[in-house]
Amino acid sequence: MADLTQNPGRSASLLKMLKTPWAVIVVALLGVAVLDPDNLQGVVEFAVKALAHTGQYILFAVLLLAYLKATGAEVMVARAFVGRETRMIFLAAMFGGLAPFCSCEVIPFIAGLLALGAPLSAVMAFWLSSPLIDPPTLLITAGALGWPFAIGKAVAAVALGLFGGFVIKGLMSRGAFAQPLRQYKPSGCCGSGPTEQEKPVWKFWTEPARRTVFKSEFASNAVFLFKWLAMAYVLEALLVFYVPADLIAQLVGGEGVVPIATAALVGMPAYLNSYVAPPLLAGLMEQGMSAGAAMAFMVAGAVSSIPAMAAVWSLVKPRVFAMYLGLGISGAIMAGILFQMI
Repeated sequence: MADLTQNPGRSASLLKMLKTPWAVIVVALLGVAVLDPDNLQGVVEFAVKALAHTGQYILFAVLLLAYLKATGAEVMVARAFVGRETRMIFLAAMFGGLAPFCSCEVIPFIAGLLALGAPLSAVMAFWLSSPLIDPPTLLITAGALGWPFAIGKAVAAVALGLFGGFVIKGLMSRGAFAQPLRQYKPSGCCGSGPTEQEKPVWKFWTEPARRTVFKSEFASNAVFLFKWLAMAYVLEALLVFYVPADLIAQLVGGEGVVPIATAALVGMPAYLNSYVAPPLLAGLMEQGMSAGAAMAFMVAGAVSSIPAMAAVWSLVKPRVFAMYLGLGISGAIMAGILFQMI
């Protein structure tokens, strides 16, 4: 204790290290090793397999972002969104509903889009709609819950994206969310990026300075995304092994608006695989869970699982994170109420 007191710099560094994702991963795995050693291998294998599956998306996104930075193409990307925000919101919501990405898999792309100047409104539209539906999920949902439920979820995905996108657009017009990223790096004002008059150099490897930028951007983004997603999947593994999804879902039985709202609130932090959810919810609906509550639970759970929230928190400022959760909860509740009425 005296050593820490006499060396405040060392204690500050130790405290900072304990707040990192690596520390969370180590503590979580040590806890499993001590309290439930029989499941340690299963938890580790689950997290590693999930991270390996997402790794292909991380690698592609990191390479693309490093390439765009090295070539100076971020100016072109930013120009593509000027004056087209409404159109981009519609396209983002539509394509987000068709993209075969879960919440965690879109995080690298969200980071790249925001860093390159894409409007937060369009990114939010894609962000909210993307994890809700894809072709395999649509077919599985239809098989377990029927086509009306599957089509309702697909419509809810697009509608939620549009709702979130235009809400953000309205708030941004009043000056909100000017700098959504935690580590915002403006381009062009400090000699760190291209100006509007510059043209991209697509063959960046011909210039040593641009090769250096590519290597630096690739390394920093790869480490940044890997550590947060590794922590996210360890947390997801703990939920899968120790918090049964059916036990959580059983808390939202009954009719009316209250079960729908409760289902959305429970679904936000609860892990629920999109391929496992339909059969599970079909059984719960047979036991008395309303269709509206099932829809709210499925929408809220897909929009923001624990792994997704952990990764999102690492990318954006708290007010943007809070807005994302607020839009997800309110959108899930509205989707459940409308589906129940129909």
